Amino acid sequence: MNGVNDGDLLEKMLADSGALLEGHFLLSSGLHSGNYLQCALLLRFPRYAAYVGERLANLIRPSAPDIIASPALGGIIIGHEVARALDVPFIFCEREEGKMRLRRFPAPEGMRFAVIEDVVTTGGSIKEVGEALESLGGKWVASGCIVDRSTENTGLEGELFSLAKKVFPVYKPEECPLCKKGLPLVKPGSKKQRI
Repeated sequence: MNGVNDGDLLEKMLADSGALLEGHFLLSSGLHSGNYLQCALLLRFPRYAAYVGERLANLIRPSAPDIIASPALGGIIIGHEVARALDVPFIFCEREEGKMRLRRFPAPEGMRFAVIEDVVTTGGSIKEVGEALESLGGKWVASGCIVDRSTENTGLEGELFSLAKKVFPVYKPEECPLCKKGLPLVKPGSKKQRI
């Protein structure tokens, strides 16, 4: 890492891992984009995951969370790495009947928690997890991600900590120039599915 700053190193890791994709993508927010960050490709390398987890933990540490939470599936690896670096427990919420719910872990009643995600575009998943855990008696003290793609206020409680800010154009489906060009729409994930 000699002489390379954190931002340049993260850019190199994203490039080397193939995490920055170009095409026509359906984001989890329902918006379309010509760019997609598939952080699973970055996080598949344990040393990259440890590196970004430690850097993000350093940003979250002053908030003094008792526990780290993430939305399944995208936030699980980075959330676990942040929790490891902070030496606190890790939990995750998952969708059940369309809503984020805590299913496999005890409620964080009375605990300070931070919600960690891989990439934030609208903040919707982080917000759902935060609200679900607050409803169970937890205190939401921080939010963080590897890459912040948001272009406007996410409506999250407090500051959103991130290692990088990347703004790519996003489009409502009815206004998408990539749709108008007839480019195939792909829903990223474990299998690239054409829509």
